[in-house]
Amino acid sequence: MYLRLVCLLIVVSSYVQAQQSQLVIQVMDGVVPLPFVSIVFKGNSTVGGATDSNGQLIISDMPYGQYQLIASMIGFQTHRQSILLNQGAHIIQIHLQEATTSLDEVVISGTMKEISKMESAVPVDVYSPQFFRANPTPSIFESMQNVNGVRPQINCNVCNTGDIHINGLEGPYTMVLIDGMPIVSGLSTVYGLTGIPQSLIERIEIVKGPASTLYGSEAVGGLINLITKQPDNVPMVSTDIFATTWGELNTDVGVKFKLSPKVHSLLGINYFYYQNPIDNNGDNFTDITLQNRVSVFNKWTINRAQQRQFSVAARYVYEDRWGGEMQWTPEDRGGDQVYGESIYTRRWEAFGTYQLPTQEIIKYQFSTNGHHQDSYYGDLSFRAQQSILFNQLTWYKTVGNHHDVLVGAAYRYTYYNDNTTATMERSITHLPGVFVQDEISINNQNKILIGSRFDYNSIHGSIITPRLNYKWNTQDKKTVVRLSVGNGYRVANVFTEDHAALTGARDVVFTEELKPEQSWNSNLNLVKKFLTPNGTYIGVDASIFYTYFNNRIVPDYDSNPNQIIYANLDGSATSKGISSNFDISWSGGLKALIGLTVMDVTLTEEGEKVRQLLTERVSGVWSIGYTFGASLLSIDYTGNLYGPMRLPLLGEGDNRPEYSPWYSIQNIQISKKFVNGLEIYGGIKNLLNFTPPANSIARAHDPFDQQVISDQNGQVIPTAENPHALTFDPSYVYAPNQGIRGFFGLRYHVY
Repeated sequence: MYLRLVCLLIVVSSYVQAQQSQLVIQVMDGVVPLPFVSIVFKGNSTVGGATDSNGQLIISDMPYGQYQLIASMIGFQTHRQSILLNQGAHIIQIHLQEATTSLDEVVISGTMKEISKMESAVPVDVYSPQFFRANPTPSIFESMQNVNGVRPQINCNVCNTGDIHINGLEGPYTMVLIDGMPIVSGLSTVYGLTGIPQSLIERIEIVKGPASTLYGSEAVGGLINLITKQPDNVPMVSTDIFATTWGELNTDVGVKFKLSPKVHSLLGINYFYYQNPIDNNGDNFTDITLQNRVSVFNKWTINRAQQRQFSVAARYVYEDRWGGEMQWTPEDRGGDQVYGESIYTRRWEAFGTYQLPTQEIIKYQFSTNGHHQDSYYGDLSFRAQQSILFNQLTWYKTVGNHHDVLVGAAYRYTYYNDNTTATMERSITHLPGVFVQDEISINNQNKILIGSRFDYNSIHGSIITPRLNYKWNTQDKKTVVRLSVGNGYRVANVFTEDHAALTGARDVVFTEELKPEQSWNSNLNLVKKFLTPNGTYIGVDASIFYTYFNNRIVPDYDSNPNQIIYANLDGSATSKGISSNFDISWSGGLKALIGLTVMDVTLTEEGEKVRQLLTERVSGVWSIGYTFGASLLSIDYTGNLYGPMRLPLLGEGDNRPEYSPWYSIQNIQISKKFVNGLEIYGGIKNLLNFTPPANSIARAHDPFDQQVISDQNGQVIPTAENPHALTFDPSYVYAPNQGIRGFFGLRYHVY
């Protein structure tokens, strides 16, 4: 019996071996062997590995069958090849081509037309969805925390609204675009950034420095352009769902429809839910706001002859958020007994692009949106409506071999009305403008871009914004130097942009009619990439920047503790510094993106220079990831570090620190991908459990100032109950109040 069993095992073993073959893979860069190249086989996650020092990977027991071989290595283009294995040994030789890397990604924000990042005379930072997946967040606003030189700033401890700073300049100086259209602006600056589904983003482009020459008002400090995915280039179904131990739930679902070979549609739905009041710092106020938000996005594209495309998209957002005292209920909304900040937001948008059927490249673009806000800050009602219509026509023309000309005309209509005393009647603004730029290619190494824009604001009159850019690169295009000089402007609306004007007990005072702000900016940028003999890719992107402001609008928190005084600065304001990114990828699967920004943002008035409020001098970010070979298991460690910021105190008697401490928010994530399109991930956010001190909200126990006594001039009088002469104020905030928490999620794609 045992003899029969042994004979059977020998026969089975021989049969199995007969169904296996030896596979030898040789990977080369020209004639040089490439070590540490990752080899995987689609549909078989148990077979694979990395090439040795001779550029070889030998698999001696590869089962018969047809496979999709994938060879990848940092610094080289991914190679895909179908192979059929049968009897005998198989030798496959692969020649990898050097990748263009991020230096040659396609960008549009700098020049308003598609161009490779390396060829663009305007420096543009590009971030893919993979970058943001290392630290998943429920909104675009929060995802910016790991971008160097960009910081999401929380402006209120109660309702947790905020804006995005670029190089130390506040949110109103940052224009946010969707597919190149000015969607998020004005009233939506505070609340519009939280309802944009990340699952629909193809990439995010960031321009640091004025872009008013092409994009007009608000693009003073820079712009963030959210490029949405093309419906004909996405999975049939994609989902991304994650939850945290605090009770947050975020769901993203995308579905692609194909009505004909030329007509495609993408439907995206985002739902965020958080209804778990938490007060870990013991001030009887919610640490983060409770939110119920739904966003629906639909995009259609029609592919026409000669690669012309017509696209149109629409989005609707509804959000109900509140923060306040822990005992607050909806029945307390607008009352003066229990303090709460409750904001209902309804917003719709539509935008599109149409290329005219002409020999020339003529594009018509439009966007329109309506924003309605119904909110209470304690017993203060703020109801506002804003509607914006934007139209733009651009014409591209290549003249000879050296000139690439862009000419455009734009018109923007803005309607705004609210129930504050500052807005006695509705405001309607007409803003027509024309712009022109010429991109001059002197030779393969030198390029100059000259541009100018003329706008006529129906309230403030004529505004001209010129710019000049120069680019030089080496013959091998691995080193790029850019010099930029430009002008920007902004027409301000305090109540739509500055949440501090609405919350707390301070009165808002305007000492004059606010004039448009103007800025001049210069930027010197260096991009350099290296590829070491052992396959390590190193990319360096460094910039020196300087911005000078005229007519800067600055809220004065210091002159009177009971007021916020808005006026054009009688002096100047500057933002200057240096920023650098280091992108390093090792052949073994380890990669790191490390950024550092050092800056000095100051205001000078009557010969006195002070640091700008809520602006750090030093900040750093990092994203470090490692993938374990062919297992598709990866770990990501992300974080940021911020230096001290000057904080808004309530007068000389305020006993809270004038400057914030050094602090860091760090996160870790482990994710596992499967070949069937499933990915699971989980980790911990805010590993160090950092939160601001419990006294960040002044007089949290008396939010309606019922026990505050003031003199006949409105100055608070120190009393035994209020020895520091404070009023209720939630604007002393520099970091989120949300501490350590775990998260778990899954992504699934069907192609």
